[in-house]
Amino acid sequence: MILQELARYYQRVAESGDGAIAPEGWIRRPVDYFIVLAPGGSCISIANNWWMEGKRRIARGELVPAIGKQALKHTNSGKDPNLLWDNAAFILGLGNKGALKASSFDAEIEKWFDGIEDPALSDLKLFLRSMRKEGASKALIERFGLVDEFEQRDPILAFQWQPDGPMPIHHRAFVRAEYERKCALEDDGVKGNCLMTGAIGVPIAANETVIKGVWGAQTSGANIVSFNYRSFESYGKREKGGENSPISKQASFAYTTALNYLLGSKQRIQVGDASTVFWSEKHTGLEGSFADLFEEPSKNDDPARHTNAVKALLNSPNNGVYSEEERGIKFFVLGLAAPAKARLSIRFWYPGTVGEVAERIRSYFLDLAIVHADYEKPYLSFFHLLVSTASLGKSENIPPNLAGEFMRSILTGLPYPQTLLQAAVRRIRAEQSKKDERTGKPVQNVSYPRAALIKACINRSAKKEELKVSLDESNTNRAYRLGRLFAALERVQEHANPSINTTIRERFYGAASGTPVTVFPTLLKLKNHHIAKLNKGEAVNQEKLIGAILDGVNEFPAQLNLQDQGRFAIGYYHQRQAFFNKS
Repeated sequence: MILQELARYYQRVAESGDGAIAPEGWIRRPVDYFIVLAPGGSCISIANNWWMEGKRRIARGELVPAIGKQALKHTNSGKDPNLLWDNAAFILGLGNKGALKASSFDAEIEKWFDGIEDPALSDLKLFLRSMRKEGASKALIERFGLVDEFEQRDPILAFQWQPDGPMPIHHRAFVRAEYERKCALEDDGVKGNCLMTGAIGVPIAANETVIKGVWGAQTSGANIVSFNYRSFESYGKREKGGENSPISKQASFAYTTALNYLLGSKQRIQVGDASTVFWSEKHTGLEGSFADLFEEPSKNDDPARHTNAVKALLNSPNNGVYSEEERGIKFFVLGLAAPAKARLSIRFWYPGTVGEVAERIRSYFLDLAIVHADYEKPYLSFFHLLVSTASLGKSENIPPNLAGEFMRSILTGLPYPQTLLQAAVRRIRAEQSKKDERTGKPVQNVSYPRAALIKACINRSAKKEELKVSLDESNTNRAYRLGRLFAALERVQEHANPSINTTIRERFYGAASGTPVTVFPTLLKLKNHHIAKLNKGEAVNQEKLIGAILDGVNEFPAQLNLQDQGRFAIGYYHQRQAFFNKS
């Protein structure tokens, strides 16, 4: 189903006529330089086709012929050139196996355009013939001051013919028509029944075109459908590539082109280790806003973009952000990971409708809603939430499957994974005594994002709003009240000793939230010592608050389970926020 929907998306974009996606037989690849040829075959310039973004060089994407898997990934044979474009090793014969690669490049042009009379092609052949002379390629790049550039990288090159202006030779009407005519006639190789489309007796793709842009995969690309050991291959089909999983050339081209296009577009977000793409059956507003709902804007983007997108979604029942017609359109989300570098795995796949996805994302943000400081963002990004559960606050420490499971829960409306709750509670306990490296002041371990996650997990699991957005004095849950009590006892200590550097949180939070009976009797005795230092009015108020919190708490439990440790954290967080709000 995944591959079929990708193929349908290819057809949708290809039929739109905006040129955003490559037609069959073509691929969009970054081209670094154009070798500009004059009539007669002499090179008059090597024109750069890139620009700088900060310190990063960006090559402009060009539509180029795709005659095989090498359009995205070369083998080590040196005999798999591209047509009318390639890297400097194949075109100029530079580097390892340069002579072999250059002769292969020349032979490929002869194979596709043998006997074809075209002035630009004739001049190109003259140029290539001159480059095969010893030292000619080196002299060429020296003439244009590109020796260091070509030594440091292997740039992608294509050709322009001066009379045509900036149009590449492979886009000349006659050259393009001949190439596409030959592509349509090329039906050699294995034929079979396509598992994707059901077509019978069609040419089968020998290998899947590599998928590029998946986080963690090798830079040369990886595959979804591939076989590399005989134990994975069907009987009698050894070493025959696509026969083991027959997909027609047309269908294979469609889904791989669509996926490569999505991975390089704005319809892609990073969900933990899963490179996630999304699309709809027809153009919808959710295609444009989905990434904004989960990701914070980049430095050069509108800083309020994420906040505005969430606000619009939360108000959607009132403002009709998605029309009734749009709500019924199919919407798809696909998460890909590369645990084996060269092979991709499906982290998650969700087929639904725009209406379903919008409602579930809306529920997700309502689940997360919790009181916070004015200076903190009203809505947290997916990455910000996940990284709050990771050791040292580093994204590489996020458990590999956690992000995918979390996203799947959001899209399906199912309870959030217990591992998410566990990770948030674990980080709170681990950082109870953490101090800011720059200021030396204690860092709040029950932070806004962790509290939001815990509230969401517990409420979704209970299927009701057990934990409110802010302090709930009517909540009689024992763990929640113990969290409030711990916050109140800490507050008394802070007021009694304004210059204190280490509070009870740093020493006792872990024990108080896990085994309350072991510490709360001691803390209540310590409280009496601290209250004696307060003025009479404040002492009375603090005693009243502690008494009200303890009302109904008959005994301190020996142990709190994971859910109750979460409730303890929310009680503590709510009470702390209430103190700040009142002041």
